[in-house]
Amino acid sequence: MEYPRLRAVDAFPVEHQGQQLICIRDPLHLTDKALFVPLPLFFIISLFDGRHTLLDIQEAYMRMFGELLFTHQIEEIIQQLDEHYFLDNERFQVLRQQVEQAFLEAPVREAAHAGLTYPAERDALERELEGFFSAREGPGAGPLLPDGARVCGVMAPHIDLRRGGPCSAWAYKALVEAAKADLFLVFGTGHALSRGLFALTRKDFVTPLGVVQTDRAFVEKLAAKYPGDLFQDEFSHKQEHSIEFQLLFLQYLFRQRPLRIVPILCGSFQEMILKRVSPQTVPEVADFIAAVKETVAEQGEAVCYVAGVDLAHVGQKFGDQIRLTTGLLESIERKDRAMLRYIQALDAEGFFAFVQEEQDSRRICGLSSIYTMLSVMEAREGRLLRYEQAVERETQSTVTYASLAFCV
Repeated sequence: MEYPRLRAVDAFPVEHQGQQLICIRDPLHLTDKALFVPLPLFFIISLFDGRHTLLDIQEAYMRMFGELLFTHQIEEIIQQLDEHYFLDNERFQVLRQQVEQAFLEAPVREAAHAGLTYPAERDALERELEGFFSAREGPGAGPLLPDGARVCGVMAPHIDLRRGGPCSAWAYKALVEAAKADLFLVFGTGHALSRGLFALTRKDFVTPLGVVQTDRAFVEKLAAKYPGDLFQDEFSHKQEHSIEFQLLFLQYLFRQRPLRIVPILCGSFQEMILKRVSPQTVPEVADFIAAVKETVAEQGEAVCYVAGVDLAHVGQKFGDQIRLTTGLLESIERKDRAMLRYIQALDAEGFFAFVQEEQDSRRICGLSSIYTMLSVMEAREGRLLRYEQAVERETQSTVTYASLAFCV
């Protein structure tokens, strides 16, 4: 513990009883524990990078706060973090290996968020889903698309259902009205991918609404056509919500049809943004796009595409030292809508170039999933159905999202 190292965690500001705190939690959900620490303590923890000794940390604390930080105080912090498996050490690695092995050996991917962000009981969940369609912000009863329109894909939010559910309902209403496919390629944001840019799983998905069958034959063909290993990050599927939330809508609306999915997690394209190159020039991306298109062509049946994505993440919760104002929110919306026009035009390169030009300063969470879906989907036009902003005044932050339908 001479060089303590914090592992990758989620850290964001919260306010409790007028005090500004930082919440630290596990993005892998190996533990459900969360720590709420004051800013001086978070400053200490931020120095747990494997390069600072305890003496280095004491000196940095003295320079910042003008107070002594005793060795036993740092050791107590280290012990508490270790108890919660927040340190990158042997104890954490053992736990991760155990949990990962148990997931890989499991016959199905169990619902990870039932009872947490949506009801775990079937009837209650169906009532909640139905309420999204009839809500004031929902799509209502009338048709969304012209007669004869055929939907081959949708883009819907993956923000928690309590906020994004009515917006998602717009996309899924268009889907159920005008989609003919029984096979859905679902592109989710892989928030925890660490080895590759794309991750598959052969597992069926279980939710309170039943079992969603993964088309294993399609998955195997796709994996065989790709020169890399599409299962090296399979464990990322265990807790990822971006696909799970989409399946709830698919199951609810298509319960009378033999639904099958291909679950695809897409990792970060940030390196391409920094290097100012197109994803198409990166073999790992180009090979995957080619493999998907070839596998779809050989499938011999109608396929529908779904992207579970959010858009901008701006504010103190995401590291911006700003205050949200009406003008700022309006500016974010203008940029979002300008970006969405590239998506509506099925222009993957234009979309990526737009985000790249601003160095992804608004943190587009669905960047890789949107780009990949646009690159493989054969559509004629995209229609923006709904755009929304979820604002958290307590953290001075906003997340934006939209629903779109793509027609052939």
